[in-house]
Amino acid sequence: MWIVKLALSRPYTFVVASLLLVLMSIFVILRTPRDIFPNIDIPVVSIVFQYTGMPASQFGDRITSPFERVLTTTVNDIEHVESTSLNGISVTKVFFQPNAKLPAALAQVTAICQTILKQLPTGITPPLIISYNASSVPIIQLGLSSEKRGEAELYDIAINYVRTAYADVPGAAIPYPFGGKQRSIMIDFDPAKLTARGLSPTDVVNALTVQNLVLPSGTVKLGSLESDVEMNASPTTIAEIGDIPIRSSSGAIVYVRDIGSVRDGFTPQTNIVHQDGQRGVLLSVYKAGVASTLDIVNAIRERLPHLLTTLPTEVTVKQQFDQ
Repeated sequence: MWIVKLALSRPYTFVVASLLLVLMSIFVILRTPRDIFPNIDIPVVSIVFQYTGMPASQFGDRITSPFERVLTTTVNDIEHVESTSLNGISVTKVFFQPNAKLPAALAQVTAICQTILKQLPTGITPPLIISYNASSVPIIQLGLSSEKRGEAELYDIAINYVRTAYADVPGAAIPYPFGGKQRSIMIDFDPAKLTARGLSPTDVVNALTVQNLVLPSGTVKLGSLESDVEMNASPTTIAEIGDIPIRSSSGAIVYVRDIGSVRDGFTPQTNIVHQDGQRGVLLSVYKAGVASTLDIVNAIRERLPHLLTTLPTEVTVKQQFDQ
């Protein structure tokens, strides 16, 4: 028993070592992350395709199924794949083996997403790729409401101010908010006026595409001064959109305002949130990675008073739920 002999021959050394272990244990315990959920290391990558106007059946046949086939032949360490096709959108979840390297999986998924775009319907945009694991769960929710602000304004405040204020919290992932209205400039066509002028909605879309351009302009030198030049190829107000010409026929020009009206509207609302009997917006904060749930919740709470000072006074932000 050499260790017993060593301890008997050098008692002070072992006493000091024991004291060091006790002191270090206290330090380690204080710095050890605490959580209420176990860390489930199952990497998952979600791929979201959007193609507005396409029915769910065609979306599954023309986009989701071809993508699944090419995905399973080019990406390594796939455990299984789940897909859901809806009107205008599809969500494909790729579950990887527990020992798979998430950075490599993301690189492979991103590469094949860019490659398959040429084989998908014309005009489709690159998909949104999101990585998370099975322990990514909502841990705190913030509700926004106001008696004076509309749903579109609340949505803008939530996504542009509240969401960005918490973007740098370690381990926090904040998706787009629920509720609210996504602002969009809308053109309401009058079918009778379109028919009377021999036009179709496609003619209006093509005219807007051609005449609503963002172009580099450069500068102009006048004497000893050099000034920036701005192009008027893109409307800056809603009224200017109505002044865009669509077609010239027999010396008469048909403008957008002649076949419909332009308004500051919103895309079709698919979910509604109520807070204190008023329409509002709900922000969910998810845990991402191995960060502690308690640390994320505490950081959100600590920053909330300062955040309120940067928002309009008539906007109310309440903590609805936390873990």
